[in-house]
Amino acid sequence: MEPKLYDTIIVGGGPGGYTAALYTARAGLSTLVIEKLSPGGQMATTDQVDNYPGFPEGVNGFELAMKMQESAQRFGAETHYGEAVKLELAVSPKRIVTDSGEFLAKTVILSTGASPRELGVAGEQELRGKGVSYCATCDGMFYKDKTVAIVGGGNTAAADALYLSKLCKKVYLIHRRDTLRASRVYLEPLKSRENIEFVWDSEVTALHHEEKLTGVTVRNKKTSEEQIFSCDGLFVAVGNVPNSGLFAGQVNLTENGYVDADETTRTNLPGVFAIGDVRNKPLRQIITAAADGAVASQFAEEYVSLQGESITE
Repeated sequence: MEPKLYDTIIVGGGPGGYTAALYTARAGLSTLVIEKLSPGGQMATTDQVDNYPGFPEGVNGFELAMKMQESAQRFGAETHYGEAVKLELAVSPKRIVTDSGEFLAKTVILSTGASPRELGVAGEQELRGKGVSYCATCDGMFYKDKTVAIVGGGNTAAADALYLSKLCKKVYLIHRRDTLRASRVYLEPLKSRENIEFVWDSEVTALHHEEKLTGVTVRNKKTSEEQIFSCDGLFVAVGNVPNSGLFAGQVNLTENGYVDADETTRTNLPGVFAIGDVRNKPLRQIITAAADGAVASQFAEEYVSLQGESITE
C-alpha cells in the first residue's frame, strides 16, 4: 500500500513544530507532525515558563505544549507518534520512514531540536539516572532534602539552581568562569538563596560513585587545585547539541552541526525548511522557535502552491 502523501510533514513536535502545524493546517494544507515522545520537546520538561507572552503568571511547559498541539489539531493537523529513522529529502515527493510507518510529503519542516551536551567525564553515561541528570524539573524531586551540584553558567543552569534550591538541602553551582552568563533577572534571586554556593573558575574532572553518584572532583582552572564535593546528584546544564544527524549529508550544516538556514528557514534543498533549536540562529527560545514555525509555514504553503493543488481527502 502506497504511503499517504501530505502537503507538509513536520519532524518534531516542539513549539516550532506545532506552530508550523497550526499555520499550515489553518491554511488548508494536509499536515502531519511526527513526534518521538510527547509534544513540547525540551519545553515540556520546564516546570515554569515565565517568558512566553500571554501568561502573566507563567505557565507549565508541558501544559503549554499540550495547548499548542490542541491548537494545531483544531485545524486538522495530525500527530504520528514514532521515531523518524530515515529521511529522503532530495526526492519528490519526500519520504519519511519512522519505526512504525512510512509517509510522503511535498514539503518537510525539520524541527528536531537539540539534546543536552554531556560533560565528557568518565562514567557519565553509566551514571545517567543514577545521580547524573540533564533535566532538573524532570528529576529534581528525587533529590528532595539532599545535596546536588549543577554545572553551567547560562540561563538553564541558573533556572535549575533556583528550582533545586526549593527542594534540596544544598546546591553547588559550578561554573568555569568567574561570572555567570545568565540573564540579570536570575542574579539577585540566586545570591539571595542561602543554600546555593557558587564554585567559580572550576570544572568537574571526575565522578565518584558506588551504585549511585556520591560526589564529584572539581578542579580550579586558575590554581589547578582539586576539591571533592560530596553530593547525591549532578545536573549538567552546559548547552545543547543539535539533533541533525538524521539528515546530515542531505541538508547543509554548520561546523557545529546546526542546519544552515537563514531567516526564511529555507535549507539548500527545495521544499525543506528548518526551524527552532536545530537551526543556526543567535537566540534559542520558545518564542523564536514559534516564530520560525510561522515563517516556515508561509514558505511551505508557497512551495506547495507552486507545485500544484494541495492534496485533499
